[in-house]
Amino acid sequence: MEQPIHRFSELFAQLGLPADAPAIAQFIAAHAPLAADIDLPDAPFWTPAQSAFLREEKLEDADWAELVDQLSLALRQPGPGA
Repeated sequence: MEQPIHRFSELFAQLGLPADAPAIAQFIAAHAPLAADIDLPDAPFWTPAQSAFLREEKLEDADWAELVDQLSLALRQPGPGA
């Protein structure tokens, strides 16, 4: 399996979000778990530009697509108190 071209932190930076490890963990903790019936780009916490980016990257199977999938999986895990 090929390694992704980008790192998870770079996806957060691309989305205009803080990209250090504690900020990423805090973001995921704040927004997880995302319901299974909500597509990642349709989650209510994205700006329109972030949502469009996530949707386009998946549709085009672009460089970021694998990391978008990883983010989706991370957000669907139950939080620490669940």
